[in-house]
Amino acid sequence: MPDNVLVAFDGSPLSERALTYAVESFPNATVTAICVINPIDSVFDVEAGGLPVAEDWYDNARERATAVQTAATDLTADHEVDLETVTEVGKPAREIVEYAAEHGIDQIVMGSHGRSGIDRAILGSVAETVTRRARIPVTIVR
Repeated sequence: MPDNVLVAFDGSPLSERALTYAVESFPNATVTAICVINPIDSVFDVEAGGLPVAEDWYDNARERATAVQTAATDLTADHEVDLETVTEVGKPAREIVEYAAEHGIDQIVMGSHGRSGIDRAILGSVAETVTRRARIPVTIVR
């Protein structure tokens, strides 16, 4: 059984399922919920809200990450689990793999957003990239 489990958590229903799976499947492990702020998202914010939004994107992203981490803590409150939360900035797949390598993680658990076809070709898949690059077991929850 793994001692340290990393869960990619963005507050989506699939990430909630992944976190629940992790705490139920590895009750004796230290579980870390990682939220990754992707700077590329700032481009979408600028397109939607203009330049004033661009100036505040990082503060807004940090606030969203704090809310996501609070949701992770609330979700695991009924489980007796040692939950840690962390926020990183960068490309999600890269940050997940690097965090795991640098912090002695034994297992990664994450949800699959189930992209297929053109969406997958254009946007890629964080879960697929993590699975290919990680040197430890990765569990994808659907």
